[in-house]
Amino acid sequence: MKNVGHSIRKIDGMAIATGKPVYTEDLAMPNALVIKILRSPHAYAKITSIDVSRAESIEGVECVLTYRDVPNQRFTLAGQSYPEPSPYDRLILDQVLRYVGDEVAIIAAVDEKTANRAMKNIKVEYEVLNPVLDFEEAIGHPSVVHPEEDLSVNFDIGLLKEMNITSSSHEEVGDVEEEFKHCAVIVEDVYYPQAQAHTMMETYRSFTYLDHAGRLVVLSSTQVPFHIRRQLARALQIPASKIRVIKPRIGGGFGGKQTGAGDIFAAIVTIKTGKPALIIYDRKETFSATTSRHAMRLKVKLGADSDGIIKAIDMEVLSDTGAYGEHAPTVLSCVGHYTLPLYNKTRAVRFDGKAVYTNKMPAGAFRGYGATQGTFALESTVNKLAEQLNMDPTEIRLKNISKVGETFLTGQGVALGSTFLDRCIAKGKELISWEEKFPRQEIGDNKVRAVGMAITMQGSGIANIGTASVEIRLNDDGNFTLLTGATDMGTGCDTILTQIAADALEVPMEMIIINAGDTDTSPYDPGSYASSTTYLAGSAVIKAAEELRGKILEQGALFLGVSVEDVELDGLAVRSLREEKDISFAKLAELTVLGNGKLQLVGYATHGSEVSPPPYVAGFAEVEVDQETGKVDLIDYVAVIDCGTVINPALARIQAEGGIAQGIGMALYEQVRYDEIGKMATNSFMQYKIPTRKDVGKVRIAFEESFEPTGPFGAKSIGEVVANTPPPAIAHAIYNAVGVRENHLPITPEKVFLGMLK
Repeated sequence: MKNVGHSIRKIDGMAIATGKPVYTEDLAMPNALVIKILRSPHAYAKITSIDVSRAESIEGVECVLTYRDVPNQRFTLAGQSYPEPSPYDRLILDQVLRYVGDEVAIIAAVDEKTANRAMKNIKVEYEVLNPVLDFEEAIGHPSVVHPEEDLSVNFDIGLLKEMNITSSSHEEVGDVEEEFKHCAVIVEDVYYPQAQAHTMMETYRSFTYLDHAGRLVVLSSTQVPFHIRRQLARALQIPASKIRVIKPRIGGGFGGKQTGAGDIFAAIVTIKTGKPALIIYDRKETFSATTSRHAMRLKVKLGADSDGIIKAIDMEVLSDTGAYGEHAPTVLSCVGHYTLPLYNKTRAVRFDGKAVYTNKMPAGAFRGYGATQGTFALESTVNKLAEQLNMDPTEIRLKNISKVGETFLTGQGVALGSTFLDRCIAKGKELISWEEKFPRQEIGDNKVRAVGMAITMQGSGIANIGTASVEIRLNDDGNFTLLTGATDMGTGCDTILTQIAADALEVPMEMIIINAGDTDTSPYDPGSYASSTTYLAGSAVIKAAEELRGKILEQGALFLGVSVEDVELDGLAVRSLREEKDISFAKLAELTVLGNGKLQLVGYATHGSEVSPPPYVAGFAEVEVDQETGKVDLIDYVAVIDCGTVINPALARIQAEGGIAQGIGMALYEQVRYDEIGKMATNSFMQYKIPTRKDVGKVRIAFEESFEPTGPFGAKSIGEVVANTPPPAIAHAIYNAVGVRENHLPITPEKVFLGMLK
């Protein structure tokens, strides 16, 4: 193949690097109203009175909206396919405020200075209520975060709002208690992976206006344009046909932009005033008034025989969804869904989880989507099991992992189509020099080095739910237009899909124009999430290209006066196999658009999958710990990845490095923290620390390419799985270095130092 498997530059890379005006803010009209949001200073309160008259009287203020001025229709901001599993528990503006940062009023003015002045002139009186701040105390707390009667769900997710339980998940196969009775070794522990901020470069922003036909046009930095359209239609109570959502370039998302933020406020201002409107969240708002990763408590219990075969896994999870339930049920279920199948020799598994409401900023989608938290807990427990059995942690995993063709207890009998996880482990051991370094080495100056490891899996799309549609046209000039709803948020999927299309059509990439992320012109695609784009949209591209190839051959044969069996594609032409004649794509395109009853040649395809083939990663960390201070330096990190066929090695490597950096941040640095009254204490980069390039150390990526029969050219996903191994692998290495087993992330020098004193 000329394109697939090659490190081709991103097709938009130069434009992004040179600062071309391709982002939401760059496309906004200069006369757009500027929107600011007055936010709640209390974690839990009710508005008893609100006076906006002084604010409205200020020159340049176009409108000030409160809960009295907006539709009384509950909705969810979760970017999920309909019917969304997340509860409809939001209003555009509510009289009840459920976290510090919840929206009190919307201000629109001619400029930012005027809008900020107006905000200061709004007088609000609150009845302050007793907040729920500790998620371990949420169930049965005297305060009910959502007492309203009009909260609704599309189907049973285990919601018990009177108990502050947003959703429940239970899965059990086999008799776990009986299996534990026959296990030679049982280990268990409790883990606390923390909330984590997305910290994407481009904050949330949305620009709205009414077009010539009076339709609402929304330009949004979003991963999910079609879902945003549905959210707006429900919240604003207008038909979806009256809304167009366009996604320009996106400066990062990491799952955060799978949840709506800001679009609804710009949209309602435009509807109320008829004028263009722009909202840009500043960094403080992005930290404190959007979403984060779900903080969790996970209790894990493993049982194994004396040979190290894991017989039973029991996992109990409590998830903090914050003030609203976006993604609460699905993130919760994914904790088990993407961890329990790692070890398929089990005879019994049990997963029991609850997500709870608290009076903190909502949690939402974040790269890894529950698998990150679950992997930290399960893999840390497996490392503990290996120690008790006096086994090498790599060997116990090799004994228990799945092989091609095998099934696992929670897999509904679906056989595994591809895996080179065993090769990933073997190559990772070699690259990190595991045999020489495990478990630890004294290096002098009171410092010690040690290695640790973990494995992980994810999915590729959502089986029987995720879908993607693609259209490819042969244009009148002989070039091709690829229309897709897939959303490139810096990941390079525009490039990937173009590579796939070019090889499927056997044409140069330069002949393909990609147009993506416009709900008016793009075929339906749920958006970029669930590690689905390459796997689902890539497969749809191949199907559409094959259909178009067939039409090109058929039409070419017709113009050449031969049967379709007697022609083939030859470069950029259709050639007769029996006669010395051909017709170029350009001539074919020209003739098909003339007024002789012919049709423009178009290939169209929709693709969904009954399976979600897992990519795998084996992660290995080497750390250096200062035994005098507890300071941890990451010396080396090796990740060996099975993502099936690697479509673009350079882009895959960058994806992997970025995900590992986020995992390193979760392991050692990052934590969303609140003060005693529920105000976020980490609402800027001065307080919230992410790892710098120096902190990340040496990150090495290698691939073991299996072939996934259900994927495009054998590909699986890579976007999320790469974030999961650093927390357990680094925690394992720290334990091997100084004997400190720290289950509360992040693992700071203070925690390590105090642990060494015990």
